[in-house]
Amino acid sequence: MSTLANQLAAAERTEVARGIRLLLARPLLTEAADPAGFELVRRRREPLAKWFDYICGWSLVVEPRRGYARLAKVRAHADASRPARRARSGRAPFDRRRYVLLCVTAAELLSMPMTTIGLLADRVVQATAADQALPAFDPVHRPERMAFVDVLKLLESYGVLRAVDGATETYVESAEAKVLYGVDTTLLMRLPAAPVGASGLAVPPDEVPARFEDLLTGIVRERRYGGAAGDGTADDAPGTGAATEPQRNLWLRHSVLRRLFDDPVVYRAELTEEELAYVTSLTGRQILRRSVEQAGLLLEERAEGFLLVDPDGIATDVRFPDDTSTARVAALLLLEPVRAAPAGLLPEQLAEAGADLLRRFPRWAKAYQSQEGAARLADDAVRVLRDTGLVHRVGGRVVARPAAHRYRVAETMTMTMTTTTSADTGAGRRKTGKRREVTGAAAPAGGPDEGDEQ
Repeated sequence: MSTLANQLAAAERTEVARGIRLLLARPLLTEAADPAGFELVRRRREPLAKWFDYICGWSLVVEPRRGYARLAKVRAHADASRPARRARSGRAPFDRRRYVLLCVTAAELLSMPMTTIGLLADRVVQATAADQALPAFDPVHRPERMAFVDVLKLLESYGVLRAVDGATETYVESAEAKVLYGVDTTLLMRLPAAPVGASGLAVPPDEVPARFEDLLTGIVRERRYGGAAGDGTADDAPGTGAATEPQRNLWLRHSVLRRLFDDPVVYRAELTEEELAYVTSLTGRQILRRSVEQAGLLLEERAEGFLLVDPDGIATDVRFPDDTSTARVAALLLLEPVRAAPAGLLPEQLAEAGADLLRRFPRWAKAYQSQEGAARLADDAVRVLRDTGLVHRVGGRVVARPAAHRYRVAETMTMTMTTTTSADTGAGRRKTGKRREVTGAAAPAGGPDEGDEQ
């Protein structure tokens, strides 16, 4: 092979690896948000689509003319650690009300290439009033308008909505605000990643609450695995039966590698016997190592589990440690006492540790400086630690997991409340959604979660 051919092949491998990591961090990649990244994915879309299909069983759609690339990540189980998040209010996760408004708003937008905020709000009012299962939307009340604005800002961040005239935020102050939107209905239809549409389950509305968990499993069922997915429902689906050997092997490969490329850390104890046997087999290990190398990542394999690290941080959507929110700083600081207690800490002990932080740093965490603030701070910090795979709950206690021992607080500064951290290894990445970061960086850095809503 000539020198030029070698150089071209090396350039393609480098670009494909970068494209994989870009899409792992941002499953919806738009030209408007990242022109250079989108151009790379557009140029290498064929090898990228083949890689994601073979390794993870995920489909990649690239629309060059419309300016977006959509990686449809599918998980076998619901994961509450990847919520949609508000653009305001410290990027708090969406609550039930906002998710309902998101679904109704998206349904109304499907037939509206152009709309105004007032017209769209009226359509949502009518839609919720016509369905007894939905709480009515009343834009007269400010909290309702705030929730509606959070939904619209999320759709704007996806590129589904584009404010042609006016600003969405003005609707919070007045229901008479004037905002004109352009709607990308094609992109809107690409947002759902589930292989089965919710309407395809054909379940009477009054049965949904009692069967909710089963319905969540049903919308992520993939027929190509037959009954190999082990969800207890595949055998009853039309066109499926007992899994064949190729289907079982395909499911094992995809189930294991999806988790490795999408979770902060994968513990051996969390894998089924079949999955563990696959990932430790000769074939499984070869595929794992080759896929990690092709993605430009590093594999850390320990007695407790597996961790993928991105030295360049491209695949990182959220880092830990991270000083961009009070809860994330508190998570790092509370990790010390949790790690020091082999049996874990009770909620009361965590609340006391949170109270101690608030006493030590009275000018910090003002939103938590209240009677119940210490308990709320501890709860929010534990949620961060659980989402990054560093702690779990055992019998009512919060117990450190092996990856938690990668961190320690080396220094705190009272005036600015900054933290310096160190760990056993170099920088890592959060894998998820969105990918979630477990990092050993020298100092906290990075941004808040974009959510798993994609």
